[in-house]
Amino acid sequence: MKLLGHPSTINTRKVLWTCAELGLTPETEDRGGGTASTLDPAFLAINPKGLVPVLVDGDLVLTESNSICRYLVAREGRADLLPADPAGRAGVESWMDWQATELNSAWRYVFMGRVRKHPAFSDAEAQAASVAEWNRLMTLLDTRLVATGAYVTGPQFTLADIVLAVSVNRWEMTPMERPDLPAVSAWMSRMADRPGFRSHCRNAIP
Repeated sequence: MKLLGHPSTINTRKVLWTCAELGLTPETEDRGGGTASTLDPAFLAINPKGLVPVLVDGDLVLTESNSICRYLVAREGRADLLPADPAGRAGVESWMDWQATELNSAWRYVFMGRVRKHPAFSDAEAQAASVAEWNRLMTLLDTRLVATGAYVTGPQFTLADIVLAVSVNRWEMTPMERPDLPAVSAWMSRMADRPGFRSHCRNAIP
C-alpha cells in the first residue's frame, strides 16, 4: 500500500489519521504541498485530476480523501468507525459529505488569503464574507455537539470526527475573528489522547 500526498495538506492528513486509527503504515511519497508536482505526466497518469492524496493498494488506485478513508475502514472491517448498517453508515457519511462540500467551501477564500497569502484571495470584503460563513457553520457544528454530548454522530468516535476535526483545527489556527464555541472546544480536547489526532490534526499545521 502506498499513499501519495504531503503531510501539510489537510486531505492527506485525514487519511494519515485514519491509517493511525487502523494501525496501518503505508509507504508514502511526497506530492503537492510544495514538493513533487501533481501535474507532471507520471502523476497525472495515476490521477488525471492532479490532486492529492492518492492511495495505491495493489491494483486499486483511489482518489478523494473521504473515499480513501471509507475504503480503508471497510478494508479493515472497522464498523466502529463506519457502521455496517445502512442508517448508521449514512449518518456518518452525511457529516463527512458536509465537511467536504459546505464547511470546506466556506473557509477556502479567507484561508487562502490570510494563511497561504495567495494574491487571488486578497479582497477584504470577500475574506470577511468567508469568515462569517465559516463561523456560521462552525456554530451549527457546536449545536450538534451540544446535542450529542460526545462526538459528531453520537457517543462513539467515528470517521466523521476525523474529517471534521482537521477542518476545525484549521478554523482554530487561521487569523480571524471567531466566536466562543464551548462544545467544539470540549470535543477537540476529548480526542487529545488519540495519537492520530496529535500527529495529524493538532500538530501546529493549519
